[in-house]
Amino acid sequence: MKKLTIILLTLISFTGIAQQKYAYVDSEYILKKIPSYEAAQQKLDELSVQWQKEIEGYYKEIDKMYKDYQNDKVLLTEEMKKKRQDDIIKKEKEVKDVQKKYFGKDGMLYKKRQELIKPIQDEIYNAIKEIATNGNYGIVFDISAGASVLYTNPKFDISEEVLKKLGYKN
Repeated sequence: MKKLTIILLTLISFTGIAQQKYAYVDSEYILKKIPSYEAAQQKLDELSVQWQKEIEGYYKEIDKMYKDYQNDKVLLTEEMKKKRQDDIIKKEKEVKDVQKKYFGKDGMLYKKRQELIKPIQDEIYNAIKEIATNGNYGIVFDISAGASVLYTNPKFDISEEVLKKLGYKN
């Protein structure tokens, strides 16, 4: 992160960007002020909990299968042992597939997040872009992402202006 800050400062000093106007926003603050974002986030949390409970149920089933196998192992033939082991392995694979389906890189949670939250983020981005263009800002920083911003002057915070542009009053 320090390298990024040093690179940005170097670029600013060498390219004349220092003469441009700057502003910053706190996207986390903006999102918390938008009721549709809170509702979308709550919906995602509910889905996540629901799917996690489903997966936990599968793992309990696997655990029971394994305990039953351990209890019955001495009474089973090699062929029966092999079948039970295969059943347990098959069930574990099914659960991992379900987990990937819900929580994987392109899983249902990701798709639902894209469906519910991306339009809100796009709307915020467009408002920021319009304000930056109209206000002749060369750069608009987002301080919520944990960037290494050591000091910010509140007069350059355009978060409220973005909310106002989106139709949300404080």
